Formats: sequence, C-alpha cells, structure tokens
Amino acid sequence: MKSPFDATFIFPNCPLLPEVTHPHGHMVTRVHAPHKDGRFYLAALCYAQSLWREGKPAQALLQLNKSFMAKLHGDEEVLQRRPPPYAVLVWFLRHRPAGRFLGNPVRHFQHLATRISGERSEIRAWRAWACFHLAQAVLPAHEFPIDEEQVAKERIVFPDWDDVVHAIHASGWSGESEVLLHTFRGVP
Repeated sequence: MKSPFDATFIFPNCPLLPEVTHPHGHMVTRVHAPHKDGRFYLAALCYAQSLWREGKPAQALLQLNKSFMAKLHGDEEVLQRRPPPYAVLVWFLRHRPAGRFLGNPVRHFQHLATRISGERSEIRAWRAWACFHLAQAVLPAHEFPIDEEQVAKERIVFPDWDDVVHAIHASGWSGESEVLLHTFRGVP
C-alpha cells in the first residue's frame, strides 16, 4: 500500500541520514533551538533528509549547516550513530539531481565562512571552510566557481586544508576532525 507521502518524496533516502516517513517543516528544529542539544542536531539531519527526498537539495544543504550549530562535545550517543555530516555533504553533491536547484555550494560555503556570526562563530566558520574544501573537491570548478569578486574586494585568503583540519581538531567536537579526514580521503 502506498503512503500518501509517496508523491511528496520524489528521491530515495540518503543512506547516511536518518530515514523519515513524512515531510518535516521548520518547526522540527525550532522547538529544540533554545538548547541546540542532540535533539536539535538529529532534527536538523532529519529535516535535511526530508528536504532531500522532496527534491530540494539546496535547502537540504542548509540543514547540514544548521546541524553544525549544535552544542555538543563529541561523546553524545547521537554523534556515535550520526557522525558530523561531512560525508552527507559529499553524498548530496555526488548525487545532485539534474534540474533541481542546488545553487553553488562552493560559493555558499565561501560566503558562510566569511560572514558567519553568532554563537561559536569561529568553529562554525572552520566547519564552513571544511565544507568549502569538500565541495571544491567534488564539484567541477567551471560549473561551481568561487566568488572572485568577494575575494578581490575583501582580500580573502582561503585557509589551507591542513589549517582547517587543525582548527576543527582543536575546537570542534571530539572525533570530528577524524570524521572530516576520513570523508576527505574518500573523495577522488
């Protein structure tokens, strides 16, 4: 018997994210936003899966950004079951659907890293730089270029991969840099 959501979900599950059985809305994360705990992190991943399955890859990427806002340490059970979503980002980019708005993830992460503010902005900027490097490694540069105008105007210097990994190791969740390195090794 078909679910009423079969028409809403047009793409298969990302195997790296929790399965969802129905579309999620923004309230799934908003109710956990004051604490940004493990429930917030898991809700952002579920919302990313829902948006992906609905054929909204650009919005799904934004939920990965949101998951990185969680106030975790690294030893939480949710991170053991659902590690930092660097591999999810790579999976999304490799399986990007033709004809669906993805935006330019390289440019998006460049802008995010250079403009991020709020709580724990420094580590969140390093995570955005990590995603920037992953996106550059996966996506063809001629289709997904950096924002040269911003680079020239703001004299942006992109941090080296090793500096990004070191910063995440120093300030990120316990074990996060290892997940990042493992993900990057899997990118051809």
